[in-house]
Amino acid sequence: MLSKRALAMTPSMTLGINAKVKTLEAEGKKIIDLSIGEPDFLTPDIAKEAGKAAIDNNMTRYGPASGSLALRQAIAKKLKEENGVEYAPTDIVVTSGAKHALTIALTAILDPGDEVIIPVPYWVSYPEIVKLVEGVPVFVHGKKENDFKLTFEEVEPFITEKTKAIILTNPSNPTGAVYFKDEVEALVVPLVERGLMILSDEIYERQVYGENYASVASLSPKVKEHTILVNGLSKSAAMTGWRIGYTASESKLAKVLGNISSHLVSHPSTVSQEAARAALEHAQSEMDDRREKYRERRDVILDFIKDVPGIDCVAPEGAFYVFLDISSLREKVTGESLSLQVCEDLLEKHQVALVPGIGFGADDFLRLSYAASMDDIKEALRRIKMYMEQMQ
Repeated sequence: MLSKRALAMTPSMTLGINAKVKTLEAEGKKIIDLSIGEPDFLTPDIAKEAGKAAIDNNMTRYGPASGSLALRQAIAKKLKEENGVEYAPTDIVVTSGAKHALTIALTAILDPGDEVIIPVPYWVSYPEIVKLVEGVPVFVHGKKENDFKLTFEEVEPFITEKTKAIILTNPSNPTGAVYFKDEVEALVVPLVERGLMILSDEIYERQVYGENYASVASLSPKVKEHTILVNGLSKSAAMTGWRIGYTASESKLAKVLGNISSHLVSHPSTVSQEAARAALEHAQSEMDDRREKYRERRDVILDFIKDVPGIDCVAPEGAFYVFLDISSLREKVTGESLSLQVCEDLLEKHQVALVPGIGFGADDFLRLSYAASMDDIKEALRRIKMYMEQMQ
């Protein structure tokens, strides 16, 4: 009855953890939830007011498949001013979130059996979306000593005649690592010379703490021609429930992406689009302030981890995650998956929810989200330290 595509997909690890947290909370347990990748801030008021106004002004009918012209103009302006890359509004396709953007992008460029290189650790949905559109995920493992960032020399042996694209997340979910300009240029330019498309997922680009970050498409006209940039408002403007993402690509490809999207969803919510436009045009300083709060939380975590036995991490330069190395527990924890067992122990015995690294292709790690209050973060760290001390 079910298709092979459907049977090949695995459930989202992060959503599964979230469901277990809700069950325990329903039983009356107080859980410190550092598992979900969602800002703890609220949607900016100016965006909410724009959404309300859209309803009052009856902006509730069908709209353009690729998104309203006003929003696409705002996105093009943002990309030029913040990221140094010029796109016409017609090169932009507004989507119902970044997952939708990734799905139509892969649908547009893959034939059955085409291969997509996915750096490990990876965001949980990348392999599943590739499989959904009948592509083949090819995993290339990054090294911890290089913050899990890949070099061209590490990727090159995995390129075959079937390789069509690579997915780059910059900054990374789950590690928080950032490819800075020289690093991303050294990786991407030779890949483009080999004919690969670059799916550049830049959903966390507003949460970069260092300097010299570069959007992939800004590197050169040729790289831009081979890049599908994916971004959205979920992380930067805390608009996860509004479901607004977008792609930016060369014009012929953008027309195809818009056509695919029109057959899948007609177009994104017209109300959400108005809210997103207001956020882009008027909430930039609010986004900057929130980035600084994330930076403060990150620094507290990194300072605390120095005194926790048996645990280590790569210092994140972006996003709002810390990827905790728990490999020291491998000989002390039973079960098929180290990260799953440790997450279950922390949740059931200490009421702290993290995400097992096995969901990201790295079983020696746990993902901790610091999109939470400082008080919750500090208490969770105290409990994690207690657990690690007990395991020594």
